[in-house]
Amino acid sequence: MPRTFVWHPSKGPAKTPKLEAPGTGKLHIKQVRSAIGHSWRMRRTLEALGLRHHQASVVQQDSASLRGQLKQVRHLVLVTAVEE
Repeated sequence: MPRTFVWHPSKGPAKTPKLEAPGTGKLHIKQVRSAIGHSWRMRRTLEALGLRHHQASVVQQDSASLRGQLKQVRHLVLVTAVEE
């Protein structure tokens, strides 16, 4: 039986930057990779964040629940803190 999944060590980010604990500020979230080929759960998480298409960006209030969503799709988004 042929193998249907081959793991490629060079695919994806080698290391993602750590996010500090949730604060009271805002976060700028930009989708940098497409959701095509990923699970329905990841696509739904991106939609819940307000990211409807590739290269879309939103500003969200920082919270623990937002951090949990970002953790699920951290390889598809770029997160930066907003200076107020």
